[in-house]
Amino acid sequence: MRTTEELLTQYAAYHRDRRNIATHFLGVPIIVFSVILGFAQILVGPIHLGWVLVLTASAYYLSLDRQLGLLMFGFLALCAVVASVVSFKTGWVTGLGIAVVLFVVGWAIQFVGHQYEGLKPAFVDDLIGLAVGPLFVLVEFLFLLKMRQDLKRYIETRVGPTLAARNGQPLTPGQPTTKPVTTS
Repeated sequence: MRTTEELLTQYAAYHRDRRNIATHFLGVPIIVFSVILGFAQILVGPIHLGWVLVLTASAYYLSLDRQLGLLMFGFLALCAVVASVVSFKTGWVTGLGIAVVLFVVGWAIQFVGHQYEGLKPAFVDDLIGLAVGPLFVLVEFLFLLKMRQDLKRYIETRVGPTLAARNGQPLTPGQPTTKPVTTS
């Protein structure tokens, strides 16, 4: 099993353009919520399958990193609570419709970001990227808060810093081809 650092570094190689990362801050949470909302339309006894998804994903994230796993659980649980409320207030047909619309909107935002990056999304080469994406957004948020700087250094040593604009240029760790964004 690959480590958290390895997974995030592989994902980061597809995400060095600041504009692409910005779209992920919006698109990825929308996609995550839409998937949980979609699963929330299926009841198994007193709970919806959105909670099963939350617990399964959280167990995976916790197996990678305890701190990140707990933060991801908090976010995913919040999504499941909101999905429960939406489902209760709208019914399953409307809830599913909202989930589908949000899913499409979230992915549209993602593909705009990858136009900036000049690269395909990471999951095209490795499906685990679908699970790593939300974790990547979380760590990028933590980097903005000056947290987990050890992880940031690990990633940037291997794939270089975040760039103002990558536009498909190859990565040259330590020697960016465009002016790096100062986030340290």
